[in-house]
Amino acid sequence: MVNIWVHAETSDGVVSSITLELLAKARELGDVTVFHAGSDAEQAAGELGEHGATRILTTGDLNNGLTGPALASAVAAKASEESPAAILFGTTYDGRDVAGRLSVKMDAPVITNIVDLLDNDGLIGVEPVFGGATNVKTRFTGETPGIFLIRPKSFNAENVGGAAATVETITIPDLGTTGSAKVTNRFVEESDGPKLDEAGIVVSGGRGLGEPENFQMIEDLAGKLGGAAGASRAIVDAGWVPYSYQVGQTGKVVKPDVYIAAGISGATQHMVGMKGSKTIIAINKDPEA
Repeated sequence: MVNIWVHAETSDGVVSSITLELLAKARELGDVTVFHAGSDAEQAAGELGEHGATRILTTGDLNNGLTGPALASAVAAKASEESPAAILFGTTYDGRDVAGRLSVKMDAPVITNIVDLLDNDGLIGVEPVFGGATNVKTRFTGETPGIFLIRPKSFNAENVGGAAATVETITIPDLGTTGSAKVTNRFVEESDGPKLDEAGIVVSGGRGLGEPENFQMIEDLAGKLGGAAGASRAIVDAGWVPYSYQVGQTGKVVKPDVYIAAGISGATQHMVGMKGSKTIIAINKDPEA
């Protein structure tokens, strides 16, 4: 079987949902190795193994150094030795950062916005275009490993009960002046209830609410339902709520059991981010919304 590498994102030993989603697809395609930056590889080994990973390649603690330069350089060096068939990233801040740097290091292109992977004499990426109206299929033709950026919620995470993944430390090449940059502080946004992209119920508001103060109704309803509050790009751009609330093509992709859209017209870029919801309820005076 071919070897598929997956970028593992963790926090204090807890594996991110997008990583578990990628592992679900990767184990269908071949043997799975994950690569990781940080000091919690041993903590995450059990959960990663349960979802199909057999090996973790980790940089270890970066001592507040930047993840992107260190991990991309280390993975590029290791990939030149082992030649994985494909390298998968989630479309996250860190995923895009590392993928871009890795592309330069390996002189390999990246296929972005992937929602499925097909194995047909080599991996083929499926990408929605024209606001999700149709899909196109793209494959790599060169000899370098294919680098794919996968959209969240494209695959369903599933625990398959595997043994804990083995942990192997990989060497970080000399990063030059790039390696001197340090993270001096971190800010974690305060939130109540479930995360937007993991919630079973999402209540989103748009311009139809009329005034920024009315968004509190969205927050209140989401709280009473045990869900998360979201927003359209229009009110994020208008400064009503932070970008972290945005649902859509340029925001978060959600796939809840119930999606309630209040005062949202249903523009294509918004639909891309929530059309996978099981039930969609629109609250709007426009019957065509």
